[in-house]
Amino acid sequence: MADEFQHSVSLDAQKCIGCTSCLRQCPTEAIRIRDGRAVIRTEFCIDCGRCVRVCQHRAKKAVFDKLSDIDPRFKWRIALPAPALYGQFDELTDIGCLLQALMNCGFDEVYEVARSAEIISECTRRYMRKPNIPRPVISSACPAIVRLIRLRFPDLCDNILPILPPVEYASRVAKAEALKKHPELKPDEICTVFISPCPAKTSYAKNGLSQTKSSIDYVVSMREMYIKLSGLLKKTEPGKVKSGAGIAGVKWASSGGEAEGLYSDRYLAADDMDNAIQVLDAIETGKLPALEFVELDACPGGCVGGAATVENPYIAKARLLSFRRSLPNNRNYLDVADESPDFVPDDAMVDSPFNEYVPPYRLSEDRFEAMRMMAEIEKIYTLLPQIDCGSCGAPTCRAFAEDVVKGECRFDDCIVHLKERYQKEQEGSL
Repeated sequence: MADEFQHSVSLDAQKCIGCTSCLRQCPTEAIRIRDGRAVIRTEFCIDCGRCVRVCQHRAKKAVFDKLSDIDPRFKWRIALPAPALYGQFDELTDIGCLLQALMNCGFDEVYEVARSAEIISECTRRYMRKPNIPRPVISSACPAIVRLIRLRFPDLCDNILPILPPVEYASRVAKAEALKKHPELKPDEICTVFISPCPAKTSYAKNGLSQTKSSIDYVVSMREMYIKLSGLLKKTEPGKVKSGAGIAGVKWASSGGEAEGLYSDRYLAADDMDNAIQVLDAIETGKLPALEFVELDACPGGCVGGAATVENPYIAKARLLSFRRSLPNNRNYLDVADESPDFVPDDAMVDSPFNEYVPPYRLSEDRFEAMRMMAEIEKIYTLLPQIDCGSCGAPTCRAFAEDVVKGECRFDDCIVHLKERYQKEQEGSL
């Protein structure tokens, strides 16, 4: 399955100088330095974009679609702006101006992801009322976090919220509404284009979520759209297009915004990969107090800190808070006939559970061979300095020991060990 996963983070080997910045920062140890250049082990990569942010030489890049890539067979193009887009522009006081500017970019319609975020919040509140569900419930909105759990914390897969992320729900609703408004259109003539703050959302659109195929057709970078929209905003007058989102949906762009919409104090919200991993470790080992919900974001500050954003995440968050003065709290509600307080419609649920995944950490398909290799890894690890210097091209000494056993490098690639051996040889020759 790992080989079939389509990634959205790529490496330009010509720009890489092997500086190890990305090696130390990767949360899943997916990067190695080989022959003076970084190498991404795709089976471990979760497309969080952290290496894109830390690489000073721009050797890592996030791969997005271009507006010019949209197939001309699509007669109706729907833009799906992420709430984080609203915080990228200075002195933006009317979201409607931004939506009109998107229309001026060539889109036929704009459907705000923030609108669907309010619906998903209501679905989550209903789901949380169900008895006997694994707690704490972990948000499924961040694809990088979901993939991290399935790679490193498989015991927590059952805790992942089995509800579609807002962007997917927005795409499906937008297409359905377009067909109702324009019966002359065919389903294959309508496309949705998500304006994304991060590469993880691109990977989600390509691969889906837990065997749930995504209906999103294209994902363009927020940075690319920022360049196009900046000039158009100056020429756009307010009043032509109105925003249909409330502040509850807009707040999803920042860490804690989703959790606040649950109207419960028993939640935890953390952003940035290091903090997310610490929280997941604590949940797995039972070190956290009783919580109902956990919201984790891979990027610092939440989606406003994505690798494809332009503005400083904290400035963007402050701008989003300023919309409190002009927006109601909630504008979108779930329209269902079933009035049961815990009823969640099927079209908001994922098609299959998240635990149907085989982690790529297997050393061998043969159990006895894997046990032998594990013993060999431990033996080599005890011989290493255990300082995790990264000079060998692996992020940690344990990862290096595993690479040696798997035949990907030699024990003498450990610089510290090689230096010690050289000193002993020199002393012996005296």
